[in-house]
Amino acid sequence: MAATPLLELRGIDKSFGPVQVLHDVGLSVYPGEVTALIGDNGAGKSTLVKCVSGIYTIDAGTVTFDGRQVSVHSPRDAADLGIEVVYQDLALCDNLDIVQNMFLGRERKRGIVLDEPTMEQMAGETLANLSVRTVKSLRQLVATLSGGQRQTVAIAKAVLWNSRVVILDEPTAALGVAQTAQVLELVRRLADKGLGVVLISHNMNDVFAVSDRIAALYLGRMAAEVKTSDVTHAQIVELITGGRSGHLGLPPENPTDFADITPGVHQ
Repeated sequence: MAATPLLELRGIDKSFGPVQVLHDVGLSVYPGEVTALIGDNGAGKSTLVKCVSGIYTIDAGTVTFDGRQVSVHSPRDAADLGIEVVYQDLALCDNLDIVQNMFLGRERKRGIVLDEPTMEQMAGETLANLSVRTVKSLRQLVATLSGGQRQTVAIAKAVLWNSRVVILDEPTAALGVAQTAQVLELVRRLADKGLGVVLISHNMNDVFAVSDRIAALYLGRMAAEVKTSDVTHAQIVELITGGRSGHLGLPPENPTDFADITPGVHQ
């Protein structure tokens, strides 16, 4: 495990009008590790991810990537750094095949013509490097894929562009047992290849199965960042629901009514 974070957030604040959603949030993502970002609905997980990915601009705080302070003002800035997000809706087009989806908006061309052979080769190599064996044909329409296969294509699309940090938003939420196992294996392989992986999940079994570290948000504050091996399921549930578990978490004197947070703003 690396000693230096690949991505480090410190003192992140974010408000929407009078409502402060993130309060002095810190987060460290290490290469070769899976960091599980957890929290109840309305804790601020999605807002934090949107700040990292350039959809929202932070009000205060610093973002450090690969040891240098950076500014992320747009999704393009994040992509240029090597930060990719796989959202829960996957953003795939059912009427396009796997190759077309993986290169959507980033098509390779040879002159004015699409370079189909190169795109197909790169897509195949990416899936092979991730040890994906559940896809029969790269020219299969996404509409014909199972939920697990769709998730696999979305993840492969994210790592195709030499990404270094991949953020996965509830990747197993709509999957069955067998498909969940396949996706979790893929998540672990991403980390084993040296990427920094952030896994957002409500499923504690998934979190404990694949994560190296757990970062627990509570009402817009980072309650704890801990090694997965150092905590129990019960402690994590207490951090999610109350912001504190024994010696872990927010100070007892911290008020719990940090803000009158409207869930719709940042779920």
